[in-house]
Amino acid sequence: MTAFLLEPASAPLRGYCTVPDDKSIGHRSLMFGALSETPVRVRGLGGGADNRSTRAAIEAMGIRVEEAGDELVVHGVGVDGLKAPAAVIDCGNSGTTMRLLCGLLAGQSFASSLDGDASLRRRPMRRVVDPLTRMRAAITGQPGAREGEVYPPLAVAARRRGDWLQAIEYVLPVASAQVKSAVLLAGLYADGVTRVVEPGPTRDHTERMLAHMGAPIRVLEGGVVELSTRGWDRQLAARGFTVPGDPSSAAFLVCAALVAGAERVAVGDIGINPTRTGFLDALAAMNARVELEARRDSEGEPTADLVVSRGAADELAGAELGGELIIRAIDEVPILAVVAGRASGTTRFRDVAELRVKESDRIATTCAMLRALGCEVDEQPDGFAVEGKGGAPFTAARIDAAGDHRIAMAGAVAALAADGPVRIDDVDNVATSFPTFAETLRGLGVALEVV
Repeated sequence: MTAFLLEPASAPLRGYCTVPDDKSIGHRSLMFGALSETPVRVRGLGGGADNRSTRAAIEAMGIRVEEAGDELVVHGVGVDGLKAPAAVIDCGNSGTTMRLLCGLLAGQSFASSLDGDASLRRRPMRRVVDPLTRMRAAITGQPGAREGEVYPPLAVAARRRGDWLQAIEYVLPVASAQVKSAVLLAGLYADGVTRVVEPGPTRDHTERMLAHMGAPIRVLEGGVVELSTRGWDRQLAARGFTVPGDPSSAAFLVCAALVAGAERVAVGDIGINPTRTGFLDALAAMNARVELEARRDSEGEPTADLVVSRGAADELAGAELGGELIIRAIDEVPILAVVAGRASGTTRFRDVAELRVKESDRIATTCAMLRALGCEVDEQPDGFAVEGKGGAPFTAARIDAAGDHRIAMAGAVAALAADGPVRIDDVDNVATSFPTFAETLRGLGVALEVV
């Protein structure tokens, strides 16, 4: 088990850096590429553990993935060409891999099983199993900590060849791009019109990318996504996808520049899809300034460089963060909480109960981290409030990341504004999303040791 040891920042951060590729787009590039009638070139996909799990999964179902320089070429077999895996599909630590595969495998004529590491085995799966069961898929899992919940390993039963799933209209009880995507993937194997109704906006990469490939998918008003297989030729094709930098990873570097102060820090080529940039809106609500430079577009996904300059965090103030905005910033809540700890006044995080079932109980671990750093925190069932220190330093501390990569990285950023050394324990899982995190912070002038 490794730990981070950090000293407070001795000077403003400066430099240009990049972050790992966007896992969400990476997963879909691989999975959707497997369904293409033509080879799909995937550019910019790094070697993160979660995307490696998805690559191994499609390879287990007969997909050849060729490495061509800095690109991968996915030799798809069409919507109906996947083959039965010879063994259990190991999803590693990736909940996205498992949940999207549930949708893809629900309509196949072969049986399959999905498993993962100890952390993934604690992740709830009923949210995706229930709508797929309504579509007449047969998916079974294991009991666990919460009565009535379903946990991995999961078994997906085979369907008779030619036996379609049932198209449904599904109203998401909680905004979830993973559940939406699973239902839409299953909809490719359903007879008729599959509709998903969202209570609020979620990541729309699935809709954008499937439309780019020629799928019969439409986005309607009122948060409705519709996929109709009636009259469809069952052909998907794309020349390729370019995977931009992950905005969730970029958030830690942007916030490090805000927390420690910056001469000029630029984080390059980041996806700025509006469904993913809630953290930028949250920072703006707290009076932080982040500039977007070098805007561009690739296969329907917009990108830009995120820039923090001198004085960008001079007037940080508390804010009310909830509703639609926080849905678009759900993964960035721990690092936003660190910024809130540096602000003047109270910041309230509402509507984040979903964080209770992430890699850790992320509300509890975020609050524990902040308390260790000397902040006053009021924890609630669906959120928490942080009393900012008004620019006063955090307290030197030892933080338990509880195996949660986002808590580990948030703690490292907070350390830059502490009054002494900070140690963050149990940080191994940072490698699943940002394996070069420590090296990247050092490149901006941070004193960080991995022990």
